[in-house]
Amino acid sequence: MDTVLLNGTELRGVTVPTPHTTLLMICAQNGFLGCGYLNIATAEKVGDAVAIVTGVKSYDDMLNATVRSVSSAASALGVEPGMTGRDALLKMM
Repeated sequence: MDTVLLNGTELRGVTVPTPHTTLLMICAQNGFLGCGYLNIATAEKVGDAVAIVTGVKSYDDMLNATVRSVSSAASALGVEPGMTGRDALLKMM
């Protein structure tokens, strides 16, 4: 696990290498930002607050990327498609 600083708050970063790509997540207190490898349908099923960004290769990429999809739980926290990953995480802190 890694530490990702966001506005002075330490968040947990997770990198999982796979044979052909890398799965990335940044976890906040009330939800997480994930790469396109993750499935919103699963987040919906278990009730997790998740925002998905695509085409990312690093935590910095994730923070600057545009959120493509969100779970209902993330939406309830004010997270919306079109915002940056950074803004989504701030709503989930």
